[in-house]
Amino acid sequence: MITKPQLRIKRCFDFLLSILIFPFLIVPILVLILISSIDTQQWGVFSQKRVGQNGKLFKIYKIRTLKKEPHYLGRLHQSATTFGGFLRNSKLDELPQLFNVLFGHMSFVGPRPDVQGFADELTGEDRVILKVKPGITGPATIKYKDEDVLLAMQSDPETYNRTIIWVDKVEINKKYVQNWSFSLDLRYILQSIKLK
Repeated sequence: MITKPQLRIKRCFDFLLSILIFPFLIVPILVLILISSIDTQQWGVFSQKRVGQNGKLFKIYKIRTLKKEPHYLGRLHQSATTFGGFLRNSKLDELPQLFNVLFGHMSFVGPRPDVQGFADELTGEDRVILKVKPGITGPATIKYKDEDVLLAMQSDPETYNRTIIWVDKVEINKKYVQNWSFSLDLRYILQSIKLK
């Protein structure tokens, strides 16, 4: 089980790495925000409340990829602009989460932060997931890197997500927290880079 000293080590690593790469990514992030603003005809930064460490809510930041219209789980790819689809497939829309890591809302590695109605409703030993900050990447994120495609194949994406994918993610993320190590985080970061 991850301990308080390990959580401090994890946070120090996140802060130092985010400070190190910030100068290299700030210009690309700003350029992508500008292009997205023109492409979607909306402000190019999307923000939404998500459930964070210890169940506290925070605002996650992404580059906007979807048109201004109703959005439905399993059909998000249909709502994405062509450029937005590229951002989603390449995961470049996640770049602004560097600020979430810098501010201490997120970690580079951890369970993906969910909207209310999922992680905040965990009970019993499943709540161990909330001991760590949510991550930009992690074991469940890597396994479900094509989650949008998988959901699009289902007749009822909402039910499939809640009863199949979410249940599996909880088990994956519990094992991650229970067996955390610094080398494990490095491995997931490298795996995520290779998937790009």
